[in-house]
Formats: sequence, structure tokens, C-alpha cells
Amino acid sequence: MPKVTLLSQNENTKNPPEELLRGKRHLSAKEVYTLIQNRNISSDSDWQNVYVSAEPGMFCADQIMQSEFSGWVVLGAIRPATLKYHDLELKTGIYRSVLHDVATGDDCVLHNVSYLGNYRIGNRVMLFNIQEMSCTCHSKFGEGILKEGEPESHRYWIGVGNENGERGVLPFTSMIPADAYIWSRWREDKNLMKRFVELTEYENDKKNNTYGIVCDDAVIKNCTLLKDAKIGECAYIKGAFKLKNITVLSSPDEPSQIGEGVEMVNGIMGYGSHVFYQAVAVRFVIGRNCHLKYGARLLNSVLGDNSTVSCCELLNNLIFPFHEQHHN
Repeated sequence: MPKVTLLSQNENTKNPPEELLRGKRHLSAKEVYTLIQNRNISSDSDWQNVYVSAEPGMFCADQIMQSEFSGWVVLGAIRPATLKYHDLELKTGIYRSVLHDVATGDDCVLHNVSYLGNYRIGNRVMLFNIQEMSCTCHSKFGEGILKEGEPESHRYWIGVGNENGERGVLPFTSMIPADAYIWSRWREDKNLMKRFVELTEYENDKKNNTYGIVCDDAVIKNCTLLKDAKIGECAYIKGAFKLKNITVLSSPDEPSQIGEGVEMVNGIMGYGSHVFYQAVAVRFVIGRNCHLKYGARLLNSVLGDNSTVSCCELLNNLIFPFHEQHHN
């Protein structure tokens, strides 16, 4: 149930991580005045929780309007400019948005982001018309790992092979169908099963200090909910319904896209893949250059590279690359 915390009982605002403050400064009195005149609000009446670029000419307070800041907020360069992607061209800055514990890169656009909490935003990112975008401190971003103090029951397994879960595998970002095949077939080798879990946990520091990530040149618009999401470079997300506990791998050479009405929960999406038109994926690994579209359902499954699935449902499947399936 919702919890009430009186503002007078709030703890002092925590300082942002030191690495975010390199090349940053506090606001000047004139900048604070301009922000207040533009109907902005800060949880700190002195605005000491907001940090901006220390480079001369790289912060224009006039380009922040009707927004609210709480926790700490570290902003990159905000200068008179526009950012354009396809036919959408918006002025850089922050407009009608709420930010809590957020760091942004240079030349970003944040328009009508109703709530943005615990995220690190890259350079030249466009966020437009988003209802909620938040991240917990114990996110796994779709991987089958555990954070400090969590029981084994909190792991997200993918039940490939059959529906009873006895051939389940733990997702990780570099997983390919061969990994899932070996893991799901040699169940009698207990040492091998243990090693697979250890490999999944490799490089997981288990600390409850995670934050959401949106990498450089990503565009996210007209979405309902993004929670515990890690979005790669040049990803394009438009009209998604729900993206929760996921990693979207994307790069300038292999940009990934997510379209209207899509729901993706607990999984990893590969480089250069496309998910469109009310498709749903839950507990999944999607390989490189895959297409999931036209209402397709991918549940508890691993989908190999260069595959296309549309107008059908796949449950508890392990699918190797170059798979084509529709209408069944």
C-alpha cells in the first residue's frame, strides 16, 4: 500500500556519486532566479541539489520550464539547440518533467516526462511523453542474478524445453541458444549446473546500488512505463506499453527498435532486433537481428539470431537461429 512520509521527516538529500560531479558546479543566484521564474521547483529551497556544467556557455536556465527536481540532479550541457529524429524535432532542455536522482548527458531533450527516477541518461537522448520511468536499487536488467540479501526464489528462470521448469536456464546478456541447450539437457551433471549459475553471477557485485541507463543517441517517446531498464545506444522506442526488468542491446551499427503496444518483462533483447505491434515477451532472451511482431507472444523462451516470429505464440521454447514462424 502507499506509504506517507511527511516532508519535515525527510532525511537530508544524499550527494550524487563523485564521478558525476567532475566538471560540474552549483547554480548561480541568477540561474536560480530564472528557474523559479520559469515555474520550476526543487526539494532543496537553496537549489544546492542541482548541478550543471561548469563549462562557460554550456548551461541555459531558460531551457528548463515547469519542472520539479528532488534528491540530486546532475545536468549536462543545456544550450540553445534542437534535437531531431525523423520528423520529431524538439528544443533541448527540460520541460514539464519530474526528476529524482537523475544524471543527464549533453544536449538532451526531456519533454513531458511525468516521473524520471534513478536513471543515468547519455548524450543526445530524447525522452518525450513518458508517464513513468524509474529504477529500483536492486534491478537485474533481465539477468538471472541475485542482489545482496535476496533469496533464491527471486531469480528469474526461463523454463525452456517443457512447462514444468525442470529444464530452466538463467538468462545473461551474451547467452546464445547453444548455452541454453547445454544447460537444459545435461541436468544430471550437478557440477556443470552449479558452474552455469556461477557464470551467470560473474561480475555481479551484488550491491543494491543499481540505476537505470539510457545510452547515447537513444530516442524514447509516447511510452507508458519503463522500469528497471537498460537501454543501449541508438535504440528507438515508441509507444511501448510496459518495459520492465529488461536489457535492450543496441549500437549505432545494430540499432534496436520497440514499437507500439509492446510489453516486455524480465528479459534481454539482442542487437539490431525489432519488436512491434502489440507483441509480448515475458522471461525471454531474444538474439541478434530478430523480429517479433503482429501480436506475437514469446514466453519462457530463448529465440536464436536472425529469427522472425509473428501472429503466433511460443511457450517454453528453445529456438535456434534462422527460425521463421507465423500464424500458428
